[in-house]
Amino acid sequence: MMSRLLEESSKRYTDADPFEVSEYVNRHVGNHQLILNGKSKPSAKLHHRKAGGIDLCRLSYGTQANVRSEGLKGTYHIQFILNGHCEYKLDDKTSCLSEGEFLVINSDEPIDLTYSADCEKFIVRIPAELLDAAYAEHCCFKPVEKFRFKHNTYKTQDLDTLMQLFALLCQETESDQATPQLLQHYNRLVASKMIVMLDHNIKLNVSRSQGTATFERIVQYLEEHIKRDVTAEELARYAHISLRSLYSLFEKHAGTTPKCFIRQKKLEHVYNTLMNPSVHISNVTAIAIDYGFTHLGRFAEFYKATFGILPSESLKARKNTDQSRV
Repeated sequence: MMSRLLEESSKRYTDADPFEVSEYVNRHVGNHQLILNGKSKPSAKLHHRKAGGIDLCRLSYGTQANVRSEGLKGTYHIQFILNGHCEYKLDDKTSCLSEGEFLVINSDEPIDLTYSADCEKFIVRIPAELLDAAYAEHCCFKPVEKFRFKHNTYKTQDLDTLMQLFALLCQETESDQATPQLLQHYNRLVASKMIVMLDHNIKLNVSRSQGTATFERIVQYLEEHIKRDVTAEELARYAHISLRSLYSLFEKHAGTTPKCFIRQKKLEHVYNTLMNPSVHISNVTAIAIDYGFTHLGRFAEFYKATFGILPSESLKARKNTDQSRV
């Protein structure tokens, strides 16, 4: 899996001067100071891709190197060790990352990393606004405080789904078929996976319950206005959330889109009406139109796909039941 993180098509430097590679990293990934411990050879290499708002970078300096920074404003970095090892200083504590391990560096957090001569790393640079947006999609509101990931040392083998996602993102951004919309989709997935799978300072359990309550209020509102042409935009305004958050809410709680959910609820009401012996019904068309189905042919198709029979057959079954009771 680790070998699939950026291929030859993403190579920018090979057998290069470490300071030349460092300057490229400063321009595209994050501002830092490079200090080499000993003499350097032109053996540095670097792969880089821009994937939507995320930067993907695979590099090695070819010599023991120390990287320092006062903090990368507005961005988070994941540092994966592919080969060799890395010593890092955070919170006045020195720890070590070995091959197959990674660390998340928070926005504005001082950096002091020392790489072994044989160290090769994979860096993922993620804008802070992506994480805020992912939290809002999950929980329907922005966090009050800034995300601060805990300084845990993670093993890639324990987070296989996250690694698969990074490998897929690398493949997509290197392909000719990658579109801005597709890469934005992957960006949202990466941010969502991070806030769900990695340890941080913001609890999700409270917000999840609020998300559930919001969804229940939306469903109740829809039931109360079931005969109107309720749109996704109207539901988003009612819940005071963005349209994107609304779609995420329906995907999470109903496994479908707002439009399909609304249609399903309307079909259920039509079915219950057709099967209710206490409701006087002259014909199916009147009931369908009453619930907003103006295209009768399509309505019949949706109805049969949902309940296995045509609406006329439901009405006929109701009438047969009524006659058997007489």
